[in-house]
Amino acid sequence: MDIVTVHNLKKYFGKGENQVKALDGVDLTVEKGKFTAVIGASGSGKTTLLNMIGGLDTPDEGEVVVDGVNLSGLKEKELAVFRRSKVGFVYQNFNLVPTLTVKENILFPLSLSGSTPDPVFWEEIVELLHLKERMNAFPGQLSGGGQQRVAIARALISKPAIVLADEPTGNLDSRSGQNVLGLLKMSVETYHQTLVMITHNLELAQMADRVVRMEDGRIRG
Repeated sequence: MDIVTVHNLKKYFGKGENQVKALDGVDLTVEKGKFTAVIGASGSGKTTLLNMIGGLDTPDEGEVVVDGVNLSGLKEKELAVFRRSKVGFVYQNFNLVPTLTVKENILFPLSLSGSTPDPVFWEEIVELLHLKERMNAFPGQLSGGGQQRVAIARALISKPAIVLADEPTGNLDSRSGQNVLGLLKMSVETYHQTLVMITHNLELAQMADRVVRMEDGRIRG
């Protein structure tokens, strides 16, 4: 079963000779409960594609359907609700709130909607990501790998339809990066979580169930 369908997606920046075709007619499906890696060099369009799937940007042409929601024509407030309810984000720079504790950062998406976590799931997540003893710490007191584990927990806690990871190991050393990617893969296997990760690292991409290669705004394989 496909949870994401992207059809004839186009996104251009600039005009005339300076126009950049960030996405030039992309078709893509993502299978539910699978780990998909999108690889490509800088400027290949992979970040733009991820932003489209996550409702962070809108295409010039084409459509994106995520978990039955067609993003075409949604207003900004509706897109915000979509992102909050359907998507978990993991960024290269962690994007944690420095003045909030680990626990508060993880629960932040739920607090926006006035929800509380499933207590059993909460215990499982903090155990899985080795965060149980760091609940009252602040992000600045953690290593890069520790901060990324908090970001992963935050992405998973609302049980989103899909998790989007943007170069999640980009600011980590190789060992920490392998550990973080292993935890992301474990979340897919344990919770049947759908994960789409963009990376330029082919070695890390090989851990995915499927590898999609982008070049010049198009899917090449």
